[in-house]
Amino acid sequence: MSVRRSLPDAFSLPWVHRALVLGPVVLFLGHQWLAPSLEARVVRDTVIYIVIPLSVAALHGRHIGWRIDRVAIRDAALLSAFVAPFYIVGSTLPTIREYYPMWQVSPAIGEFLPHAVMLFVVALATETYYRGLLCVGVREIGFKCVFISPIVYALMHSTKPPIELALSGPTDVLFGAVDYHANSILPSTVAHGFGLVLLDWLVLHDPVIDPETTLRWLSWLPLPL
Repeated sequence: MSVRRSLPDAFSLPWVHRALVLGPVVLFLGHQWLAPSLEARVVRDTVIYIVIPLSVAALHGRHIGWRIDRVAIRDAALLSAFVAPFYIVGSTLPTIREYYPMWQVSPAIGEFLPHAVMLFVVALATETYYRGLLCVGVREIGFKCVFISPIVYALMHSTKPPIELALSGPTDVLFGAVDYHANSILPSTVAHGFGLVLLDWLVLHDPVIDPETTLRWLSWLPLPL
């Protein structure tokens, strides 16, 4: 009995170590592969942030959150509903409207739908890496796995509008906590992908809220909006 109990412990520690070592390696590879267009970004992110983590996890007999059940679906719906107002309000801010869409697209359905699909792939890749490999994939260390990636995630947003940079760390923790609860990256993937598509769609149209009203609401923030 003691031998059987010790075997999982013997294998779990190397996997956690390897996953945490793989994280910086994957990030480094991603930064070496330039992606000047959304199409190129989809190819790069699929190879670097999806295929590599999934392959390494499979070799170790681990899952990194690619699973769906009732809890994951419920958490995905709740998380998406929670973040939607942030994207709606954010889409009215001048700094956000100047920055997005990151890749040129028109609101014509025939052009926007492929754009939306590619944004979801980018979101899936991001969540596979940050919330999959670095959170759900090492959940045996406990809830503290939620706090592995926020600083790196925030640094990845350092060139984006200040309000987005400020929210990126807390967003990483929130997404990680929900995925940890669901033992799945479905919630963060759906919320992230939905948010990216919603934001681009809103920015391509007239603001749903008067920007002056939004700026007045957020005037207490010490950030350029």
